[in-house]
Amino acid sequence: MSRNQLHQPTYYPRYTRQFTSLLGIYEYMIKENKPDELQFTKMHGLGNDFVIFDGRKEKIVFTKVAIAKLADRYTGVGFDQLLIIKEPKRTAHIYVEIYNANGNKVESCGNGIRCVAALMMEELNLDEVSLETMSGTTHAKHSGNKNISVNMGTPKLTWSEIPLQTKNDISNVNLVIDNLPKPVAVNMGNPHIIFFVDDIDTVEITKLGPVIENHPLFPQKTNVEFAQVLDHNNIRMKVWERDAGMTMACGTGACAVGVASVLRGLSKNKIKVELDGGCLFIEWQDNKEVIMTGPTSVVFTGIISQSFL
Repeated sequence: MSRNQLHQPTYYPRYTRQFTSLLGIYEYMIKENKPDELQFTKMHGLGNDFVIFDGRKEKIVFTKVAIAKLADRYTGVGFDQLLIIKEPKRTAHIYVEIYNANGNKVESCGNGIRCVAALMMEELNLDEVSLETMSGTTHAKHSGNKNISVNMGTPKLTWSEIPLQTKNDISNVNLVIDNLPKPVAVNMGNPHIIFFVDDIDTVEITKLGPVIENHPLFPQKTNVEFAQVLDHNNIRMKVWERDAGMTMACGTGACAVGVASVLRGLSKNKIKVELDGGCLFIEWQDNKEVIMTGPTSVVFTGIISQSFL
Protein backbone atom coordinates (compact mmCIF):
# COMPACT_ATOMS: atom_id res chain seq x y z
CA MET A 1 0.00 0.00 0.00
CA SER A 2 1.36 3.43 -0.93
CA ARG A 3 1.84 6.31 1.47
CA ASN A 4 -0.95 8.24 -0.25
CA GLN A 5 -3.33 5.31 0.21
CA LEU A 6 -2.47 5.16 3.90
CA HIS A 7 -3.43 8.79 4.40
CA GLN A 8 -6.68 8.88 2.43
CA PRO A 9 -9.49 10.43 4.55
CA THR A 10 -12.62 8.49 5.38
CA TYR A 11 -15.62 9.57 3.31
CA TYR A 12 -19.25 9.02 4.23
CA PRO A 13 -21.87 8.34 1.53
CA ARG A 14 -24.41 10.86 2.77
CA TYR A 15 -21.96 13.70 3.20
CA THR A 16 -19.00 13.21 0.89
CA ARG A 17 -18.11 16.55 -0.71
CA GLN A 18 -21.55 17.92 0.07
CA PHE A 19 -22.35 21.15 1.88
CA THR A 20 -23.98 19.99 5.08
CA SER A 21 -24.56 21.00 8.68
CA LEU A 22 -22.47 19.98 11.64
CA LEU A 23 -25.55 18.82 13.49
CA GLY A 24 -26.62 16.65 10.57
CA ILE A 25 -23.21 15.02 10.46
CA TYR A 26 -23.26 14.53 14.22
CA GLU A 27 -26.66 12.82 14.18
CA TYR A 28 -25.57 10.50 11.39
CA MET A 29 -22.21 9.62 12.84
CA ILE A 30 -23.35 9.08 16.42
CA LYS A 31 -25.21 6.00 15.16
CA GLU A 32 -22.10 4.67 13.47
CA ASN A 33 -19.19 5.73 15.69
CA LYS A 34 -17.75 4.05 18.72
CA PRO A 35 -17.93 5.89 22.06
CA ASP A 36 -14.24 6.85 21.94
CA GLU A 37 -14.49 8.48 18.52
CA LEU A 38 -14.94 12.17 17.69
CA GLN A 39 -16.34 13.49 14.43
CA PHE A 40 -14.98 16.52 12.60
CA THR A 41 -15.51 18.53 9.43
CA LYS A 42 -12.58 19.70 7.31
CA MET A 43 -13.17 23.04 5.56
CA HIS A 44 -11.15 25.76 3.92
CA GLY A 45 -11.50 29.37 2.92
CA LEU A 46 -9.18 30.10 -0.01
CA GLY A 47 -6.83 27.32 1.07
CA ASN A 48 -6.67 28.49 4.70
CA ASP A 49 -7.86 25.20 6.19
CA PHE A 50 -9.62 24.17 9.38
CA VAL A 51 -10.74 21.14 11.33
CA ILE A 52 -14.05 21.86 13.03
CA PHE A 53 -15.53 20.01 16.01
CA ASP A 54 -19.03 20.43 17.42
CA GLY A 55 -18.80 20.74 21.20
CA ARG A 56 -22.42 21.62 21.85
CA LYS A 57 -23.63 18.11 22.64
CA GLU A 58 -20.50 16.85 24.38
CA LYS A 59 -17.57 18.60 26.02
CA ILE A 60 -14.49 18.59 23.79
CA VAL A 61 -11.14 19.56 25.25
CA PHE A 62 -7.75 19.16 23.57
CA THR A 63 -4.29 19.61 25.04
CA LYS A 64 -1.68 21.57 23.10
CA VAL A 65 0.09 18.30 22.33
CA ALA A 66 -3.12 16.75 20.96
CA ILE A 67 -3.80 19.77 18.72
CA ALA A 68 -0.26 19.67 17.36
CA LYS A 69 -0.65 15.94 16.61
CA LEU A 70 -3.91 16.55 14.75
CA ALA A 71 -2.37 19.46 12.83
CA ASP A 72 0.47 17.33 11.45
CA ARG A 73 -0.13 16.99 7.71
CA TYR A 74 1.67 13.63 7.52
CA THR A 75 0.52 11.75 10.63
CA GLY A 76 -2.60 13.72 11.62
CA VAL A 77 -5.41 15.45 9.74
CA GLY A 78 -3.60 18.67 8.92
CA PHE A 79 -4.90 22.24 9.32
CA ASP A 80 -3.94 25.85 9.94
CA GLN A 81 -6.46 26.26 12.79
CA LEU A 82 -8.70 24.03 14.90
CA LEU A 83 -12.19 25.33 15.71
CA ILE A 84 -14.58 24.10 18.39
CA ILE A 85 -18.23 25.16 18.21
CA LYS A 86 -19.76 25.73 21.64
CA GLU A 87 -22.95 27.11 23.13
CA PRO A 88 -22.96 30.93 23.11
CA LYS A 89 -21.97 32.86 26.21
CA ARG A 90 -24.28 35.76 25.39
CA THR A 91 -26.89 36.26 22.66
CA ALA A 92 -25.17 34.92 19.55
CA HIS A 93 -26.10 31.65 17.86
CA ILE A 94 -22.81 29.98 18.85
CA TYR A 95 -19.40 30.53 20.41
CA VAL A 96 -16.30 29.56 18.39
CA GLU A 97 -13.09 28.59 20.19
CA ILE A 98 -10.04 28.96 17.93
CA TYR A 99 -6.61 27.32 18.21
CA ASN A 100 -3.54 27.63 16.03
CA ALA A 101 -1.74 24.51 14.85
CA ASN A 102 0.68 24.67 17.78
CA GLY A 103 -2.18 24.55 20.30
CA ASN A 104 -2.22 28.23 21.27
CA LYS A 105 -5.68 29.75 21.64
CA VAL A 106 -6.25 32.84 19.48
CA GLU A 107 -8.74 35.68 19.47
CA SER A 108 -10.15 35.56 15.96
CA CYS A 109 -9.84 34.00 12.50
CA GLY A 110 -11.66 35.60 9.58
CA ASN A 111 -11.66 32.64 7.21
CA GLY A 112 -12.52 30.24 10.03
CA ILE A 113 -15.46 32.37 11.14
CA ARG A 114 -16.70 32.47 7.56
CA CYS A 115 -16.53 28.66 7.30
CA VAL A 116 -18.37 28.06 10.57
CA ALA A 117 -20.94 30.71 9.64
CA ALA A 118 -21.66 28.86 6.39
CA LEU A 119 -22.24 25.62 8.32
CA MET A 120 -24.51 27.31 10.84
CA MET A 121 -26.62 29.05 8.19
CA GLU A 122 -27.14 25.67 6.52
CA GLU A 123 -27.95 23.95 9.80
CA LEU A 124 -30.35 26.62 11.07
CA ASN A 125 -31.78 27.45 7.61
CA LEU A 126 -30.94 31.12 8.10
CA ASP A 127 -29.46 33.78 5.83
CA GLU A 128 -27.69 35.49 8.74
CA VAL A 129 -26.03 34.26 11.93
CA SER A 130 -24.01 35.74 14.78
CA LEU A 131 -20.91 34.14 16.26
CA GLU A 132 -18.96 34.89 19.42
CA THR A 133 -15.17 34.58 19.69
CA MET A 134 -12.57 35.79 22.20
CA SER A 135 -12.48 39.12 20.35
CA GLY A 136 -16.25 39.71 20.46
CA THR A 137 -19.39 39.04 18.43
CA THR A 138 -19.40 38.98 14.63
CA HIS A 139 -22.32 38.81 12.20
CA ALA A 140 -22.31 36.88 8.93
CA LYS A 141 -24.71 36.58 6.01
CA HIS A 142 -25.05 35.06 2.54
CA SER A 143 -23.99 37.52 -0.15
CA GLY A 144 -24.61 35.63 -3.40
CA ASN A 145 -22.41 33.46 -5.63
CA LYS A 146 -21.81 31.09 -2.69
CA ASN A 147 -19.98 33.85 -0.82
CA ILE A 148 -20.30 34.72 2.85
CA SER A 149 -19.93 38.26 4.18
CA VAL A 150 -18.74 38.77 7.75
CA ASN A 151 -18.83 42.00 9.71
CA MET A 152 -15.41 41.86 11.34
CA GLY A 153 -16.06 44.88 13.54
CA THR A 154 -14.12 48.10 14.01
CA PRO A 155 -10.32 47.91 13.84
CA LYS A 156 -8.28 48.99 16.86
CA LEU A 157 -5.81 51.67 15.84
CA THR A 158 -3.87 52.81 18.91
CA TRP A 159 -0.42 51.48 19.75
CA SER A 160 -1.60 50.08 23.11
CA GLU A 161 -4.52 48.22 21.47
CA ILE A 162 -2.39 46.48 18.82
CA PRO A 163 -0.56 45.95 21.24
CA LEU A 164 2.94 47.37 20.74
CA GLN A 165 5.57 47.35 23.45
CA THR A 166 6.31 51.06 23.09
CA LYS A 167 4.40 54.14 21.93
CA ASN A 168 4.30 54.39 18.14
CA ASP A 169 2.50 56.01 15.24
CA ILE A 170 0.56 52.95 14.04
CA SER A 171 0.48 54.23 10.44
CA ASN A 172 4.28 54.54 10.36
CA VAL A 173 5.68 52.13 12.94
CA ASN A 174 9.29 52.62 13.94
CA LEU A 175 10.45 49.11 13.06
CA VAL A 176 13.58 48.46 11.03
CA ILE A 177 13.73 45.00 9.48
CA ASP A 178 16.19 44.31 6.69
CA ASN A 179 15.40 46.72 3.81
CA LEU A 180 11.64 46.76 4.41
CA PRO A 181 9.78 50.10 4.62
CA LYS A 182 8.17 51.20 7.87
CA PRO A 183 4.94 49.21 8.38
CA VAL A 184 1.37 49.88 9.53
CA ALA A 185 -0.06 48.20 12.65
CA VAL A 186 -3.73 47.18 12.85
CA ASN A 187 -5.66 45.02 15.31
CA MET A 188 -8.59 43.14 13.74
CA GLY A 189 -9.34 41.12 16.87
CA ASN A 190 -5.72 39.96 16.65
CA PRO A 191 -2.50 41.89 15.96
CA HIS A 192 -1.22 42.55 12.43
CA ILE A 193 1.76 44.39 10.99
CA ILE A 194 1.61 45.31 7.30
CA PHE A 195 4.54 46.10 5.02
CA PHE A 196 3.75 47.74 1.66
CA VAL A 197 6.37 46.67 -0.88
CA ASP A 198 7.00 47.35 -4.56
CA ASP A 199 7.37 43.68 -5.57
CA ILE A 200 5.93 41.06 -3.23
CA ASP A 201 7.64 38.22 -5.09
CA THR A 202 11.07 39.47 -4.06
CA VAL A 203 10.33 39.36 -0.31
CA GLU A 204 11.90 36.46 1.57
CA ILE A 205 8.80 35.76 3.62
CA THR A 206 9.95 32.50 5.23
CA LYS A 207 13.11 34.27 6.39
CA LEU A 208 11.60 37.57 7.55
CA GLY A 209 8.21 36.31 8.77
CA PRO A 210 9.36 34.55 11.95
CA VAL A 211 11.78 37.37 12.80
CA ILE A 212 8.99 39.96 12.67
CA GLU A 213 6.40 37.69 14.34
CA ASN A 214 8.63 37.27 17.39
CA HIS A 215 10.10 40.79 17.51
CA PRO A 216 10.17 42.35 21.02
CA LEU A 217 7.96 45.19 19.78
CA PHE A 218 5.02 42.75 19.84
CA PRO A 219 4.31 41.43 23.37
CA GLN A 220 1.67 39.02 22.02
CA LYS A 221 3.65 38.30 18.85
CA THR A 222 2.00 39.33 15.56
CA ASN A 223 0.66 38.25 12.18
CA VAL A 224 2.77 39.63 9.33
CA GLU A 225 1.41 40.79 5.97
CA PHE A 226 3.34 41.84 2.89
CA ALA A 227 1.22 43.84 0.44
CA GLN A 228 1.72 45.14 -3.08
CA VAL A 229 -0.69 47.81 -4.31
CA LEU A 230 -1.71 47.09 -7.91
CA ASP A 231 -4.10 50.06 -8.15
CA HIS A 232 -6.65 51.84 -5.97
CA ASN A 233 -8.97 48.83 -6.11
CA ASN A 234 -6.63 45.83 -6.03
CA ILE A 235 -3.88 44.66 -3.68
CA ARG A 236 -1.77 41.49 -3.66
CA MET A 237 -0.97 40.06 -0.25
CA LYS A 238 1.09 37.28 1.30
CA VAL A 239 0.92 36.35 4.96
CA TRP A 240 3.02 34.87 7.71
CA GLU A 241 0.53 33.90 10.42
CA ARG A 242 1.34 33.99 14.10
CA ASP A 243 2.01 30.42 15.35
CA ALA A 244 1.08 28.97 11.94
CA GLY A 245 3.69 30.23 9.48
CA MET A 246 3.03 30.95 5.83
CA THR A 247 -0.56 30.18 4.79
CA MET A 248 -2.52 30.55 1.57
CA ALA A 249 -4.91 33.13 3.01
CA CYS A 250 -5.76 35.07 6.16
CA GLY A 251 -9.13 36.78 6.57
CA THR A 252 -8.22 39.14 9.40
CA GLY A 253 -4.97 39.83 7.57
CA ALA A 254 -6.81 40.86 4.42
CA CYS A 255 -9.01 43.13 6.55
CA ALA A 256 -5.93 44.65 8.17
CA VAL A 257 -4.37 45.28 4.75
CA GLY A 258 -7.58 46.99 3.60
CA VAL A 259 -7.54 49.28 6.65
CA ALA A 260 -3.80 49.97 6.37
CA SER A 261 -4.03 50.88 2.68
CA VAL A 262 -6.75 53.44 3.43
CA LEU A 263 -4.74 54.90 6.31
CA ARG A 264 -1.80 55.34 3.95
CA GLY A 265 -3.98 56.78 1.18
CA LEU A 266 -3.10 53.91 -1.15
CA SER A 267 -6.58 52.59 -1.92
CA LYS A 268 -10.28 53.19 -1.77
CA ASN A 269 -12.41 51.92 1.13
CA LYS A 270 -13.56 48.92 -0.93
CA ILE A 271 -10.88 46.69 -2.46
CA LYS A 272 -10.11 43.22 -3.74
CA VAL A 273 -7.26 41.46 -1.97
CA GLU A 274 -5.50 38.79 -4.02
CA LEU A 275 -4.00 35.99 -1.90
CA ASP A 276 -2.24 32.77 -2.85
CA GLY A 277 -5.51 30.88 -2.34
CA GLY A 278 -7.85 33.30 -4.11
CA CYS A 279 -9.55 36.66 -3.56
CA LEU A 280 -11.31 38.35 -0.66
CA PHE A 281 -13.34 41.53 -0.94
CA ILE A 282 -12.77 44.01 1.88
CA GLU A 283 -14.81 47.11 2.64
CA TRP A 284 -14.04 49.53 5.46
CA GLN A 285 -17.44 51.17 5.84
CA ASP A 286 -17.16 54.88 6.66
CA ASN A 287 -13.86 54.10 8.40
CA LYS A 288 -15.79 52.12 11.02
CA GLU A 289 -16.70 48.46 10.55
CA VAL A 290 -14.85 46.16 8.17
CA ILE A 291 -16.81 43.76 5.95
CA MET A 292 -15.02 40.70 4.55
CA THR A 293 -16.58 38.67 1.72
CA GLY A 294 -15.36 35.39 0.26
CA PRO A 295 -16.13 31.71 -0.44
CA THR A 296 -16.01 28.61 1.77
CA SER A 297 -15.63 24.93 0.96
CA VAL A 298 -16.40 21.69 2.80
CA VAL A 299 -13.59 19.24 2.00
CA PHE A 300 -14.61 16.09 3.89
CA THR A 301 -15.95 14.76 7.17
CA GLY A 302 -14.16 12.19 9.30
CA ILE A 303 -13.65 10.63 12.69
CA ILE A 304 -10.67 10.34 15.01
CA SER A 305 -10.14 7.92 17.85
CA GLN A 306 -9.53 9.60 21.20
CA SER A 307 -6.80 7.04 21.77
CA PHE A 308 -4.86 8.79 18.99
CA LEU A 309 -4.77 11.91 21.14
